Amino acid sequence: MKKTITKLAITSLITGSMFMPAVNAVNYVIDNKGAHASINFKIKHLGYSWLTGRFDKFDGKFSYDPANVSASKIEVNIDTSSINSNHAERDKHLKSDDFLDVSAFANAKFVSESVTKKADGQLAVTGVLTLHGVSKTITIDAQAIGEGKDPWGGYRAGFSGTTTIALTDFSIKLSAGPASTHVQLDLHIEGIKQ
Repeated sequence: MKKTITKLAITSLITGSMFMPAVNAVNYVIDNKGAHASINFKIKHLGYSWLTGRFDKFDGKFSYDPANVSASKIEVNIDTSSINSNHAERDKHLKSDDFLDVSAFANAKFVSESVTKKADGQLAVTGVLTLHGVSKTITIDAQAIGEGKDPWGGYRAGFSGTTTIALTDFSIKLSAGPASTHVQLDLHIEGIKQ
């Protein structure tokens, strides 16, 4: 009797483990060297037009499993002094303590806390953005663009996403007018499988 119970328990464990979901998230490094990733921003200028720009220097990594999206993670580090709005004098002002204060806050960082697949197939990436010395939870509306082999023998996956942040949430007081209180971030990320 004892042997039969033990046998049943072992069989149950073995067969049960066969149906447990495996964690198959693949690790990627963001391809910033090949310029196949970009972190862009836009903000209204006086409410009359859009001012656009990007951060030229950043790095990061992510893990992704299309069959188990909730196991995905992402971490991105941004060199705030690399802000580039295609205008040297304006960039100098954006780097000053009126805005990013890069001498005190040289880096910004995003670390995901959850990734959720929505009903329409889009992704909601929620995590903590640290900018200008302030850490706040934000959600990025994202989508998987595609994945597969590249011509150099590697494997890649790409995503895009958008989010909007309020300057005052990150203790940035100065804006370019009452219509310029929020910044839209447009993210395009391509990773190389490790």
